Amino acid sequence: MTQIASNHQDTIAVRAGVGSDTQFGAVIPPLYLSSNYTFSDLDQPRKYDYSRSGNPTRDILAESLAKLEKGAGGVITATGMSAILLALQLLEPGDLLVAPHDCYGGTFRLFSSLADKGCFDILFIDQNDTHAIEQVLLENPKMLWIETPSNPLLQIVDITELCRQFGENVIKVVDNTFLSPIQQTPLQLGADLVVHSTTKYINGHSDVVGGAVIANTPELHEKMSWWANCLGITASPFDSFLTTRGLRTLDVRIKQHIENTKHVVDFLQSHPAVEKIYYPGLETHTNHHVAKKQQSGFGAMISFELKGEIANVKQLVNNLSIFSLAESLGGVESLICHPATMTHAAVPVKDQIKAGINNNLLRLSIGIENCQDLIADLEIGLNRSQLSLIEEVIDTKASGIPEKQLQGENYV
Repeated sequence: MTQIASNHQDTIAVRAGVGSDTQFGAVIPPLYLSSNYTFSDLDQPRKYDYSRSGNPTRDILAESLAKLEKGAGGVITATGMSAILLALQLLEPGDLLVAPHDCYGGTFRLFSSLADKGCFDILFIDQNDTHAIEQVLLENPKMLWIETPSNPLLQIVDITELCRQFGENVIKVVDNTFLSPIQQTPLQLGADLVVHSTTKYINGHSDVVGGAVIANTPELHEKMSWWANCLGITASPFDSFLTTRGLRTLDVRIKQHIENTKHVVDFLQSHPAVEKIYYPGLETHTNHHVAKKQQSGFGAMISFELKGEIANVKQLVNNLSIFSLAESLGGVESLICHPATMTHAAVPVKDQIKAGINNNLLRLSIGIENCQDLIADLEIGLNRSQLSLIEEVIDTKASGIPEKQLQGENYV
């Protein structure tokens, strides 16, 4: 039978491992749970000898993601954080890592903690600040960490331009979790490594924790594979099996995520309880033009600032029935998150403020439910929050506090 090598992302995702079983011709390849494999003879290991080092089920996922990202090879890890840790093995004490000041809270914590132990040096900068980049280049950095769109403010940086500015001698790593390879392929834009939390869109069903590192060269892939085995952070076969099953519907899920997101953004723009919206798909977004250039879609994550204070945030989240208050993202179900106390709780308050994360910031992961139900749910929560806000103003005025003391607050 003639084999068709497709370059289409949707076909690659759907066909992950399909038809690869040579023993019985199973359409969906079997799950290899074995922890070890026999040697063919003394000192003659087969392709697989121990599952930490290599596993057929895990390799199907790794190869499929490498094809989607257009890379040389992939490594599947037990968690998204272990994927980040794996990439950091390319650094030595004294090397400088340059990271975004508004990155994911877990990433910030890991970088800061390892830097405190002397594993490497770290500088968090605004990667859209030309002067900050010029200054950090004088420090001869070893690795550049890019997160675009950023978590949770959905800031966009130009991957191609940043990679050009930092040059060939700097290892460029892009966290592509928020978009997946369906909407962005950083290796094609100049990156050396791409990192994913496969827990999110790639698996898409909030029932598996995992990560992936995709390399742009065989040499980098070999290094990542060696360190993953050495550290013992490779993913289990069963988790890899489930993630591959999720991967097969990635493209069709992403399309529904995005379609719903467009409607939710339109609704949020019209609601008086919403102070500000962070979404790269809006033409008012600072780097909308960059997102449009390097992405094939604007994603299904929305952050917004709510008018009022933390009490109004509580009113909103406590009056939702479809959006679940939970961390993580990218599943078929819709989630709402309060970054300051959830995903970024490990980030010191001063650094939260510097990054633009405040107590009235909320992050939405838009699922694939009926969008009318999602909007109706948000409307109830936002209306309740707005009513609470009005009641606060009335109570404040009734207390006799001069109105001028309210100036600068979010009450009006």
